[in-house]
Amino acid sequence: MKRPGFLEGVGVALVATIGGGVLFSALITVFVTDFVLHLLIATMGLIYVIYLLRRSGEKVGRLTSVSVWLAAAVVIWLMGLGLPLYLMAHLGLVWLIRSLYFYSSLISALADLALVLFGLVASVWALLQTGNLFLGVWSFFLVQALFVFIPNTWKRASKQATTVDSTDDGFQLAHRTAEAALAKISTSR
Repeated sequence: MKRPGFLEGVGVALVATIGGGVLFSALITVFVTDFVLHLLIATMGLIYVIYLLRRSGEKVGRLTSVSVWLAAAVVIWLMGLGLPLYLMAHLGLVWLIRSLYFYSSLISALADLALVLFGLVASVWALLQTGNLFLGVWSFFLVQALFVFIPNTWKRASKQATTVDSTDDGFQLAHRTAEAALAKISTSR
């Protein structure tokens, strides 16, 4: 399956922001704010993880990943962490899933971790500047849309990779064989 694009990430950010805002507004009338925020973080995290798993090219381990995520989310919930630690724990789970399914190098995974942390900083900044949860969620998910620009793997270009060795190149070998056959046919007449 094709890797998601930036515009798709912006669409996910918009849907997450609108959905989170609507759920927050609806639930805050019935429940305490702290409970609603914890529930919203867990729900949005689960939906985002499911989105990532569906968009990854990997077919193996999806059910296990969701099961492990759910078990970890329950443990995090039962630990009774304050909101900042609770949020960071869920962001760690999102980072772990995205790193496992979209990257094959440690450098790419670390770049993704930096992106998650930058998204958190942007979200907190927007929230502190405006006091608007909608803009905080939007800022976080908009920064997360940039993950598509992190390469799957980081490889150093080596001199050996840039020069083609004609003995190892299958096309060159076939070309030389064909030329030898043509030369043999033309000299035999």
